[in-house]
Amino acid sequence: MLGLACLTSCGSHPGPAADRATAATTAAAPAGSGSADPAASGAPSDPAAPSGSAAAGGTITVAFAGDVHFEGRTASRLAGGPDTALGPISRTLAAADLAVLNLETAITGRGAPEPKTYTFRTSPKALQTLRDAGVDVVSLANNHAVDFGAAGLADTLAAKASSPIPVVGFGRNAEEAYAPYVTMVKGVKVAVLAASQVQDLTNQKWRAGSSKPGIASALDPAALLRAVTEARRQAPVVLVYLHWGEEGHTCPTGAQTDLARKLSAAGATAVVGTHAHTMLGSGMLGDTYVAYGFGNFLWYGTSNYTDSDETGVTTLTLSGDGRTVGERFTPAHIDKRGVPVPQSGAAATAAQHRRDRLRTCTGLAPAPAARD
Repeated sequence: MLGLACLTSCGSHPGPAADRATAATTAAAPAGSGSADPAASGAPSDPAAPSGSAAAGGTITVAFAGDVHFEGRTASRLAGGPDTALGPISRTLAAADLAVLNLETAITGRGAPEPKTYTFRTSPKALQTLRDAGVDVVSLANNHAVDFGAAGLADTLAAKASSPIPVVGFGRNAEEAYAPYVTMVKGVKVAVLAASQVQDLTNQKWRAGSSKPGIASALDPAALLRAVTEARRQAPVVLVYLHWGEEGHTCPTGAQTDLARKLSAAGATAVVGTHAHTMLGSGMLGDTYVAYGFGNFLWYGTSNYTDSDETGVTTLTLSGDGRTVGERFTPAHIDKRGVPVPQSGAAATAAQHRRDRLRTCTGLAPAPAARD
């Protein structure tokens, strides 16, 4: 049976949300810590009435963004300075009660590159840098997390174990890779988990198994659905961050829409993700919020795909029982430094309209607009 809460797999650090006094972590303590909190222990609860719901009328906000690299033109963003690595849009991430994005790279200085066209790596400092930029949870379930073989994988696991920010979708075995990070946010228990649906070398060679380290794979939908079902048993809010879609395509694939339906039926509050290097549509699938693609975010180089520099932050307002009651999109444009710069005025209006049009090929209903 998959773990119901992160143990050493996601770290024990509360993250920026707790620093802002908006969240109190209940993630399980590392093995042997003697935690007596039943929620932290991962004990199952009644699936019809998950514990940790806020009082009636209470809401939380969750911000999502896309793929991040500290490579090429963005490598210097690790150096720090008067600005955060993500620039002014960090304020939008930090303003949310919880913020999640994808770090698309191995975390290592060792190892030989895998036999693929593009390989990416960065230092463990990237995790602290993202924490400083207002990010609360990072996914490593993607096609570049093991770009430098076994040595790089070992270093990435070590970086995760000492990370100042929870890392999901990657672990020492399948139980750890599929395990959610579970935290209490303003009285609402939230579970965050991640997996990759990309059919590539990483998913073939470095998929986590019963005694094998690697990424959580959405190509094993039964394992992912079990993880979501079990997460739903202990948290009313279950957020699934996926690496999925087809590069350059602004409409979801059949594999995406099929998985979204299954995850919705399993109880996911939101199913979101990246990989296509361009934005895809978003909206409601019944009671589940689905975003088929957030696009690039902090991006190492240029891309030939249409509108690949268009990006932004999507912020959901969720009720204590896991319903999406509001959505707000903060549009941004990736500049020559690779940094997502918030847009305003006519540019922001045009970006919002373009994003809304992307929903036409998704079969999703419009999400309710967030109230000011």
